[in-house]
Amino acid sequence: MEDSKEKIVVGLDIGTTKVCAIVGRASQFGKVDILGMGKVASHGGVTRGVVSNIDKTVAAIQQAIKEASEKSNVDVNRVQVGIAGAHINSLQHRGMIIRNDGETEIADEDLKKLENDMFKLAVKPGDRIIHVLPQDYTVDDEPGIMDPVGMSGVKLEGNFHIITGQISAAKNIYKCVEKSNLKVSELALEPLASAEAVLSPEELEAGVVLVDIGGGTTDVAIFHDNIIRHTAIIPYGGNIITEDIKEGCNVMKAHAELLKVKFGSALSNELNENEIVSIPGIRGREAKEISIKNLSKIIQARIEEIMELVYYEIKASNLEKRLAGGIVLTGGGSQLRHIAQLAEFVTGLDARIGYPNEHLAKGMVDEVKSPIYATSVGLVLRGLQEERNSINNGGEQYFEPQKKTALFDRIKDWLKDEVDVADYK
Repeated sequence: MEDSKEKIVVGLDIGTTKVCAIVGRASQFGKVDILGMGKVASHGGVTRGVVSNIDKTVAAIQQAIKEASEKSNVDVNRVQVGIAGAHINSLQHRGMIIRNDGETEIADEDLKKLENDMFKLAVKPGDRIIHVLPQDYTVDDEPGIMDPVGMSGVKLEGNFHIITGQISAAKNIYKCVEKSNLKVSELALEPLASAEAVLSPEELEAGVVLVDIGGGTTDVAIFHDNIIRHTAIIPYGGNIITEDIKEGCNVMKAHAELLKVKFGSALSNELNENEIVSIPGIRGREAKEISIKNLSKIIQARIEEIMELVYYEIKASNLEKRLAGGIVLTGGGSQLRHIAQLAEFVTGLDARIGYPNEHLAKGMVDEVKSPIYATSVGLVLRGLQEERNSINNGGEQYFEPQKKTALFDRIKDWLKDEVDVADYK
């Protein structure tokens, strides 16, 4: 156990509104000690989850890492990085192999061959496959097998959930990390990381929808029977709500953000008609009075639109009637008052707010228990899970970590000579 305690992982969430770095290490009973945290506003370096200005993003990464390093007294050189954005897509595909000897047992190598075949699928120009996630297997026409290792059979088939993203977006993330004098341990889809932090094993089995409302995008991941079944990225987040307030109330963007955070609600009917907030005037002009109820009507209209898009993805997954775990809302946007109630009204499913403190043992727990840090904490959890699996393949795990060999083969294809990939091994 002492050896596992020394394993330190850094999660780096490069978001639209913030760049956050969290340093954590494994403690007893699978919990995480938070050693340090750094958070910096991205200042326009990232747009809707995609790097749009390299220099601004690099500066934010460096500042966040510096803060986290100073607070944790850890020299950070490797990070677990999340990827999101409207360019992320997913699809289902079925693969098959014919084994030479039906009497020998199916081995991990057979499953790996099936998985590797999925990486050869043709995708849209400019896209690359980021994750291949097994769903279930069929052995000699016997379907619904979760773990066929040890069985005998000639024909092995597998259903896979495949997640793709633009090569340019991935390259830019690696460039920013490289220019910050860091190395990437893993590039993970942000909804998967957030799910690690806020979903319980019971919810994953019963069926649950994770809705991570960030600054630029809303990430959706649907799980059932402990397996991810559907993913989607909705290109709307907290920033567009701020823009709606700015236009609807005719105020500055900074004031619009403050109005949203301090007085915003997703249900205007819950508010008093007579509540008024005063905004300072510009350059000696008179103060502007804003009705809190009107403010919330603006917010509610946009949140309803986002939730309707979430509901569309739920129906597209064909799991609408099998989601006993309901909806778990996380991310900065989930902090709006009454948002869980609105999600229930739109989708008809139970909803709760997901806090990333269930897996935290001690350290800076109070600083990172907000839904804002779900992705960063989840990236740390993924990294520690991968460390444990490299030591011991047994034990419970919720998601199969991406195998590093396949990951780095793809990085070589993606980046060619732009990054010294040999340094990552």
